[in-house]
Amino acid sequence: MANQVQDLTPDEVSKGVAEGRYLLVDVREPNEVEAEAYPYGVVVPLSTFDPKAIPDPQGKDVVFACRSGKRSVTASLAAQAAGLPYDKHLAGGMLGWKAAGLPSKVGG
Repeated sequence: MANQVQDLTPDEVSKGVAEGRYLLVDVREPNEVEAEAYPYGVVVPLSTFDPKAIPDPQGKDVVFACRSGKRSVTASLAAQAAGLPYDKHLAGGMLGWKAAGLPSKVGG
């Protein structure tokens, strides 16, 4: 079966993180994160992506996020190719996150 990536809405991701069910992994570049960041999450840039750099989610589901939802799919597929069960991403990325009225922060 081919690897697939599950789309999650900004509200689903925000709620899941708040409830301790999701670990948000931002795959944008450091300069992007410095300009505007998700209020929580870890940064593992796609340009140097190594699935082993993702912290142990300790029972949480990993959800990848980026600016628009493209790089997060790439990261999820790369993680799955490395044998990790990380098949979720934030559809719409930071653009969708802000459009949903969710908070972001400056300075990573």
